[in-house]
This record gives sequence, structure tokens and C-alpha cells, in this order.
Amino acid sequence: MKILSIRPEPPGLGNIIARFDVALTDELRLFGLRLTERTAGGYAVYAPNAMGRRCATFSPNLVEEISRAALAALKELRPHDRSAD
Repeated sequence: MKILSIRPEPPGLGNIIARFDVALTDELRLFGLRLTERTAGGYAVYAPNAMGRRCATFSPNLVEEISRAALAALKELRPHDRSAD
């Protein structure tokens, strides 16, 4: 799994942390995913909508794996920012 690009969301947009693109394997890439922080703790990953319906959903284990990779990529963008630690 590789995060292809990640774009932090500006503050004030609710619980959305970032939008990103990911290569799950060499054969499968997903674009425009949202990383959000759950109010009960942990993270959620959402695929974009098409025609009012979600394009993809992810198992809890895959959400954890994707969110860890996205958070690591986000931290690489801001290596000197200690506010998220």
C-alpha cells in the first residue's frame, strides 16, 4: 500500500482530516478518499460518491491500515509540527 498524494483539509470542516489517493496494490488505485476522525475515537476512511452512492467501502481492518498509512504520509508533510503528537 502506498499513499500517492495527500491534501490536509483546512480547520473548521468538521472531522475531515485530509483527502488522499492510495494504491492498495500495483493493480488497484483509489482517488479522492477522505480521512476523518470519529467522535468515539479512531479514524474512518470514505470513498467518494458517484450518483449519490458510495463507490467503495472498506473492512475495519483495511480502514485501520489505510488510515495509518495516510496519517504517516500527512506527518511527512509537516515533519516539524508537534501539535498532532
